[in-house]
Amino acid sequence: MSKLTDTLIVIDMQKALRYSYNFDDLINRINKRIALYREQDLPIIFIQHHDKDLALNSDLWQLAKNLDVKKEDLKLAKTHYDAFYHTDLQKILQAKNIKTLEICGAQTEYCCDATITVAHDLGYKIQMQHDATTTFDNNYMIAEDTISFFENIWDEDFVTFE
Repeated sequence: MSKLTDTLIVIDMQKALRYSYNFDDLINRINKRIALYREQDLPIIFIQHHDKDLALNSDLWQLAKNLDVKKEDLKLAKTHYDAFYHTDLQKILQAKNIKTLEICGAQTEYCCDATITVAHDLGYKIQMQHDATTTFDNNYMIAEDTISFFENIWDEDFVTFE
């Protein structure tokens, strides 16, 4: 078993993104990570995005139905790609003396990338599993290539992959 970090951050695994690449498989992988964190009584933080196209508290804003979310898990709403921007994430992490993060979720090239970059700049050590993010095909790359591309950028400079 790989070493766990101080907390697991699950980004934007919401119903609105259910048609992204390998979404259901990713939920299964994330749920396995959640189980490991629960076994060690480590915090899990769920981040949920909302903006002009995704209304706060709407059905599509809700976390995916098969995601293992408990009442005691922390949940934060955000309006920007970066989960730290105008949220209490930094305060929560500091209050719990969290120094290391495991990040997973959606979308690879937007919210995951921005959060990873900012977390790194704030001094957090970040760990990830390979294929722990998802996205959609775009005009330049299929989703699989986008994920691989960003994992290559993050590897060693921003993230330690387990």
